[in-house]
Amino acid sequence: MSSHPQEPSCNSLQECAPYVLGALDEREAQVHGAHLAECPICRADVAELQLAADSLALGVPRAMVPSRLRARVMGSAHAEVGQRGAPVRKEPHAGSARVRWAPRLRPVLVGVLALGVGLLIGALAFNPEPNQTTTEVIRAIVVAPGHHATAELRKAGSHVELIVVGMPFPPPGRIYQVWLEHGAEAPEATDALFSVTRTGSGSVGVPGDLRGVSKVLVTAEPLGGSLKPTRTPVIVGSV
Repeated sequence: MSSHPQEPSCNSLQECAPYVLGALDEREAQVHGAHLAECPICRADVAELQLAADSLALGVPRAMVPSRLRARVMGSAHAEVGQRGAPVRKEPHAGSARVRWAPRLRPVLVGVLALGVGLLIGALAFNPEPNQTTTEVIRAIVVAPGHHATAELRKAGSHVELIVVGMPFPPPGRIYQVWLEHGAEAPEATDALFSVTRTGSGSVGVPGDLRGVSKVLVTAEPLGGSLKPTRTPVIVGSV
């Protein structure tokens, strides 16, 4: 008898990868979303996959991708799946054949994500857009006990965007609000309010003139926002 404990499993684990990639139909996505609220195993798997996908996307400055380049990337991704030969099986579903994602397709999907983003990075590096603005990425401090949350400020010229990954939902009746701090002065309220998706992802533009701003803060405020912070900041980014 093996002395190693058996790893916890769930029959719905095979749905996690297509759920993250948006490959489930609307009904299947709703069913799996409801299942995630009750299953910590699948919830952890989705969080891991979503974090990997979001982190890959954050590594590349946003840019308009030519249609021919998009077609090349998607063609290479489909070819990669075909070469790895991940089998699928069919089950009857609502009177029609339903394609099921094989369990060993999960690492293939993660590999395809990396392949696609890698091709885009290489193409953009060797085909830079003229007069492209350099993007500065500033890692912010996140206070979210029990969550592996990250936050970054992406600064391109005068535009700053806050991007979060793995953040918990704001407490009931509250929403995240962005504040600007000038040195030792009291934080200045902005009209930038945001929440996050069910996977903890979110983004918001930081408004206003950032000259003289030392920190960008985020607190959980009552719906509609506040004129003064009512709670301790959960995100602090120095600019």
